Amino acid sequence: MARVVKVFRTLRNHWKKSTFAVCVLSYGGYWLYGKHCDSVLRREACLLAREYGQQQIAPQERIRKATVILNPAACNGKANNLFEKNAAPILHLAGVQITVVKTDYEGQAKKLIELMEETDMLIVAGGDGTLQEVITGLLRRPDQDVFSKTPIGFIPLGSHNSLSPSLHLLSDNKVKDITSAALSILKGETVPLDVLQIKGEKEQPVFALMGLRWGAFRDVASKISKYWYLGPLKTNAAHWFSTLREWPLVRDVSVSYLAPTLRPPDLPPVKAPRPNLIHRIIHRLKNYWNPPAEELPKVEEPEKWEEQQLSTLELFIQTHNKNPVERRINDSLRISAEPHNLTVGEFITAGNKKAADPTVFTENATELEAGACWLQLPEGASGFYNIDNEEYEAMPVEVRLLPRKLRFFISAERREQLLSQIQ
Repeated sequence: MARVVKVFRTLRNHWKKSTFAVCVLSYGGYWLYGKHCDSVLRREACLLAREYGQQQIAPQERIRKATVILNPAACNGKANNLFEKNAAPILHLAGVQITVVKTDYEGQAKKLIELMEETDMLIVAGGDGTLQEVITGLLRRPDQDVFSKTPIGFIPLGSHNSLSPSLHLLSDNKVKDITSAALSILKGETVPLDVLQIKGEKEQPVFALMGLRWGAFRDVASKISKYWYLGPLKTNAAHWFSTLREWPLVRDVSVSYLAPTLRPPDLPPVKAPRPNLIHRIIHRLKNYWNPPAEELPKVEEPEKWEEQQLSTLELFIQTHNKNPVERRINDSLRISAEPHNLTVGEFITAGNKKAADPTVFTENATELEAGACWLQLPEGASGFYNIDNEEYEAMPVEVRLLPRKLRFFISAERREQLLSQIQ
């Protein structure tokens, strides 16, 4: 008992050192517990992947091949380590033959995709920038009609992963997000996604999966990180300081748009059975003795563009990929414009919400559904677009919807969750 009393007396006499030691030990225990949880998640994912690898394949079947486009610079240079520890073992255990192609500089993924050979699946390991470069390079290829049918998997390794909530169940654990994304690729369930083709007057087209953002909220969002020293107040401060420099932050833009088109039913492609030999011979003889009349060329009707002048704090042209399993009547893109008459307080409040989710708009926002649109900026207008969180110089552009252009792997759990939200 005397020894215990002596220990407590010593701790009381050196309370500063004791407090510091408790803090260090608590943090160390929390860190070790987190590492243990990550190890358990990896082990469970590897056990599931091994079950896929142990499945027998027919003699005429070949091993599935996957090309991985990895951006090592993503996640502040941690992407390569995250992929090697959390995703690569899962793919190897499942018996997938992977070819990892690492990018060395910004924009290289576009060039690599243009030179890519045929593969069973394409896996993008990075963030929004890497994904946008890959789909742009893929859809710029001369044979993009063939390569666009290749299923694509997305492993979220970047600081911004806007598409990930549409495909996977997200958590606050990076390891769980990566392993669940890798397992969804093995399960093979896919969903079609719309693509936006964004083309300037002189530039090659750029392709996006989420949307194009332009306006005051976008400009402020790019500067929030400069106020890191203000902690949780940095978002409010960035919006408030921007109003001190200039107010109102209204932008004028002319939007011309086409009406949306009807969406055909989501039916899998069915190959018609080949007729028997006698039927084919009779058909050829009939065409030889009585050739069919030449069809007259179809006259294409001119596109009916409608124009609307907007004064707005922000314009956002986005796809419906936020919920890709939702059944829609029309194939359309959504044009959203914030009202121009927000007060400073309303501007700061809306900016806080947009910092968490840029697709959120105020109640009085203008909403349009279109099949294509043309943005005409006023003379002398400057600034930048955000296209899938990548910065591009603002200029007049044409935005066209490519409905259900690409197929992405989706987890079954996330599909069921999105369907339940619709109901």
